[in-house]
Amino acid sequence: MTGPGDEPPLMTSSDLLALPQPLADATVSYGTAPQQRAELRLPGRPGRHAVVIVIHGGCWETPWGLDHVRSLAAALTAEGYATWSLEYRRLGDEGGGWPGTLEDVGRGADHLRALAVPHDLDLERVVALGHSAGGQLALWLAARSSLPGDRPLRERSPLRLRGVVSLAGITDLRAGAAANVCGDAIPRLLGGPPGEREERLRLASPIARLPLGLPQRLVCGARDQVVPIEQARAYEAAARAAGDSVTVEVVERVGHFELVNPASSAWTAVRRAVRALLP
Repeated sequence: MTGPGDEPPLMTSSDLLALPQPLADATVSYGTAPQQRAELRLPGRPGRHAVVIVIHGGCWETPWGLDHVRSLAAALTAEGYATWSLEYRRLGDEGGGWPGTLEDVGRGADHLRALAVPHDLDLERVVALGHSAGGQLALWLAARSSLPGDRPLRERSPLRLRGVVSLAGITDLRAGAAANVCGDAIPRLLGGPPGEREERLRLASPIARLPLGLPQRLVCGARDQVVPIEQARAYEAAARAAGDSVTVEVVERVGHFELVNPASSAWTAVRRAVRALLP
């Protein structure tokens, strides 16, 4: 038994993979690679649906895939949102890394335009939600419109977002690499150490893309042992200094993986962050 002052055991990656995996309403390809697909879930109610783009984490690496965020996506759909859970080419996949991983996330988000009419999706009410490495991708997705037009990854007409929810997101790739977050995954994503890939760092690291020009909600676990909470705090300060609307909510007594478990005590904070952007 644990006493009043004892901390509960932290959820592990194995626990995360053991979560229920509710079926999606449809699995849709947005490209020709097997990883270029997404799962669509629709709320069982009439009317046009706000959309949450769900981007899984896993250090941008295979074999981590969207299976571990199916419970989260289903819980958000039960709240009344359509969810669009993206799979993408990762480190270890052909075409993964730079720039394929980021290109896939952008292409997958933009594919919502093809689904809007047949599935009653309201593209004026879309937010991106990402966990861990997916938090970096969600924040980057919001920054695409500010990318220089003559640089890789710049889309002609990127889908506009209402806001971003980052769950224990990696907000600063340089600081993340220095702290050994995800081991060597950040240099592998960039194709080399951040100090040798300055242009790619400026294009991909959320803190380097500020201001994003839309509201951002960051949720972190007070006991996160994977992504230091300093990532969120430093990003919050930089984003506010740049003029963005950013809040950070720290959930006590939870770690990294609880944030994508709708049965955990972190779910209230996650739901609150989404509702703040999609009331």
